[in-house]
Amino acid sequence: MNWSDEGVILSVRAHGETAAVAEVLTRAHGRHLGLVHGGRSRKSRPVLQIGNHVDVTWKARLADHLGHMNVELIRGYAASAMEEPAALAGLTSLCTLARLLPERDPHPNLYEVTLFVLAYFDDVSVWPALLARWELALLDELGFGLDLTQCAATGGNDDLIYVSPKTGRAVSASAGEPYRDKLLALPQFLLPGRKAALAPGDVESSFVLTGHFLQTRVVHPRGDEMPESRSRMLSFLKRIDA
Repeated sequence: MNWSDEGVILSVRAHGETAAVAEVLTRAHGRHLGLVHGGRSRKSRPVLQIGNHVDVTWKARLADHLGHMNVELIRGYAASAMEEPAALAGLTSLCTLARLLPERDPHPNLYEVTLFVLAYFDDVSVWPALLARWELALLDELGFGLDLTQCAATGGNDDLIYVSPKTGRAVSASAGEPYRDKLLALPQFLLPGRKAALAPGDVESSFVLTGHFLQTRVVHPRGDEMPESRSRMLSFLKRIDA
């Protein structure tokens, strides 16, 4: 068994004295692991950094084996992110959350969105909003997508400013007014098919929204916790906005 693909490094762990096990989100083969010989060498360490865009060749005798992986750098996103604490925390959060995807299950649409977000991690005025959209896309890929197309109460698609924390469906301003303290804010830039400028507080509200559903529908049911790097990222972003 063997294949060649491109991917994004999600995690790396030491294996023996010189090797490493790399976990890569690939375009056509999904989240995949493989043993990289010499993965802990001085030459390989800069390549095997989370967030890096790489060419991957995987070989194994049987499909269900761990297999051996050769990795070559296409573009190194990790180095630029390391220069800014918020970006590094955001990159780490993205890579950690991507590991929620089922192993070897292709998600080409999310892969493309991932590459798009990575390309902007050097611009803090852009990447936080893109990362919030990425989390929304991740929920959809995991089967827990939110319905932000129409009001859950009226069926209309005007003035959608809330989301029900129970159903994940949008709620209009008029229908949600009596329950506004129990509903989640819906930043307009997250609405599908609409181009809305960021308003003050939108990025924070978007991460509250996506974080609620990631936590209640995906992470906690698995007995896990949300990534600490995500909390770190939110703290850094608050300081930047202050």
